[in-house]
Amino acid sequence: MPPVVFHDNSRIMRNLSKTEVVHKMKESGMIPVFNHPELEVCKSIVKACYDGGLRVFEFTNRSSSAYDVFVELIQYVRLEMPDMIMGVGSIIDPETTTKFILAGAEFIVSPAMIPEMAEICNQEEILWAPGCGTVTEIVMAQNNGADIAKLFPGEQVGGPGFVKSVLGPMPWSLLMPTGGVSPEKENLTNWFNAGVCCVGMGSKLFPKEWISNGEYDSITNLVKNTLMIIEDIRTA
Repeated sequence: MPPVVFHDNSRIMRNLSKTEVVHKMKESGMIPVFNHPELEVCKSIVKACYDGGLRVFEFTNRSSSAYDVFVELIQYVRLEMPDMIMGVGSIIDPETTTKFILAGAEFIVSPAMIPEMAEICNQEEILWAPGCGTVTEIVMAQNNGADIAKLFPGEQVGGPGFVKSVLGPMPWSLLMPTGGVSPEKENLTNWFNAGVCCVGMGSKLFPKEWISNGEYDSITNLVKNTLMIIEDIRTA
């Protein structure tokens, strides 16, 4: 496909390198994964995560209003939480990749390994984390410039055992499972002891009833507790 030409005045530009994004994702250990059609709910969720100590957030393209919500959401985050790194997930084609990068996404996550998306992200030096379910796909992702490979669905492709097996011959690999990850200590211990660089977590971090009831303080506390568990595992 022909290269996509980006213009600096077409999106909010930040001097944020892929290396910085990778570092922050590894440092955090957990990437929240969330989508909701209501902007105010999304604002409250990002703020709850921020107050809990997170500085990386993945907003997913899983609703017809996702793009419009993200455009408003990232403006809010840049003003109120300028050190929060905002990315977009559930992207499966190059056109949508371009659209969200122009809107200000600072990393792109996909459930699949799609080389055409890599071309765009590499051109703009935007971190790209494609979904992989086999060793071959992980190698293909790395050869196409992926800094982090998303294991998806994490539990179904082999869980922590798969991570450990991959890192034996490929210890340089940065793997981020999404799917089958929960905030419980036993679950997190299994993943991090296997060698993941970070984990993606969605519904287990954001119970529907808490969102419906506006219990954002509960989400903040769960985020804080989960980050403490991850830190304890890493320093054990």
